[in-house]
Amino acid sequence: MNLPPVAILCGGMGTRLYPLTEQRPKALVEILGEPFLDHQLRLLKDSGIERVVLCAGHHSQSLCEYAGDGSRFGVTVEYSFDGPVLLGTAGAVKRALPRLGDEFFVLYGDSYLPCNYRAVAKSFRVAGKQGLMTVFQNEGNWDTSNVEVSDRGEILAYDKKNLTPRMRHIDYGLGIFRASAFDRVPPETVFDLAHLYQQLLADGQLSASMISERFYEVGSFKGIRELETFLSRKAAL
Repeated sequence: MNLPPVAILCGGMGTRLYPLTEQRPKALVEILGEPFLDHQLRLLKDSGIERVVLCAGHHSQSLCEYAGDGSRFGVTVEYSFDGPVLLGTAGAVKRALPRLGDEFFVLYGDSYLPCNYRAVAKSFRVAGKQGLMTVFQNEGNWDTSNVEVSDRGEILAYDKKNLTPRMRHIDYGLGIFRASAFDRVPPETVFDLAHLYQQLLADGQLSASMISERFYEVGSFKGIRELETFLSRKAAL
């Protein structure tokens, strides 16, 4: 099964990592002596991904100069640029649609997600809906749980602000979409991916894929330390 391309959202300011991100994007913050992007692209390649579109904003020039066409990572890297005004996560993907085709993954530029990408793609295709959210039974451990899931594995509620005790799962950080899902996003408008997920859920167009492996991120200093520990243990095996 050929896997769809991945849109990586790299446009954030990375303010929680200052001063590390004053002169570079989060994707180029060093993790165990290598820019995070190296680790992320290596994981995607090993998972069967062949093409990546970097949705770039803050420090986009340094990102392009470093990643190039992706050949040294073993993947094809293309770019989509926010422009002078950040468009939000869904707005950035909307702008990148001409490079993504009809079906594509979306993940965040600071996320390291060691899951089965083939299984997620298969689940998406079987469900036949416009979007799929990966969810992890978080129980409030790694971040704030924000997803309510039924006994049958269906998403009942998703909200980052209006939390309830029934929310024991969390948005894992990997989505997969059909391009038509982004018809809901006005062009060149600031629009958040979380809001699009909520609209898809309300329209009956959002399925779920349960992930058993925890997620990692480099959006915080604590997250960097946790990822470095995980990668060091993995390398020692």
